[in-house]
Amino acid sequence: MNSEIDQAVKTIKEGGVILYPTDTIWGLGCDPKNEEAIDKIISIKKRADKNGMLILVNSEHLLGRYVKEIPEVCYDLIDCADKPLTIVYPNGQYVSPKLLASDKSLAIRLAKNDFCNKLIQKLKSGIVSTSANISGEPNPNGFNEISDEIKNQVDYVVYLPELSNSSQSSQIIKISEKSEIQIIRK
Repeated sequence: MNSEIDQAVKTIKEGGVILYPTDTIWGLGCDPKNEEAIDKIISIKKRADKNGMLILVNSEHLLGRYVKEIPEVCYDLIDCADKPLTIVYPNGQYVSPKLLASDKSLAIRLAKNDFCNKLIQKLKSGIVSTSANISGEPNPNGFNEISDEIKNQVDYVVYLPELSNSSQSSQIIKISEKSEIQIIRK
């Protein structure tokens, strides 16, 4: 696993896009500040917009880098989540504007698998994550269901297919500046 992490970090730092196993489904990832890499992901997915991209982090400390103020309720939501939880926070920061919604909110998930946590730790940064499929097509249930079209366009494929065979996306909750909760996906 360490050599896969080293190569993934090298690729991301050079501005590339990786295909990697997340704590939910297989994802496309890059540096959250690199607009060219984000544009490449949008192109790979044949997406007209940027909806659906989030950042994975490995700690509440790193989460604080990307959000101006974390509403207190978020800590309880993170602690009580029984499956991976993506929270859309108000006032995202220190990322490409392409990752921010029109209201400046930013979707972030604390990763729950060893590979992602080690990758993020070595990067010293969060990582963009979006499903490894063409926009509008079903999410792949495992590595073998990812289309060759996707695999052939990324700069590096993390070959650890046994790590993510889930077809289940995360829950998504949006938090307002007033700590109001909106469930986007259960």
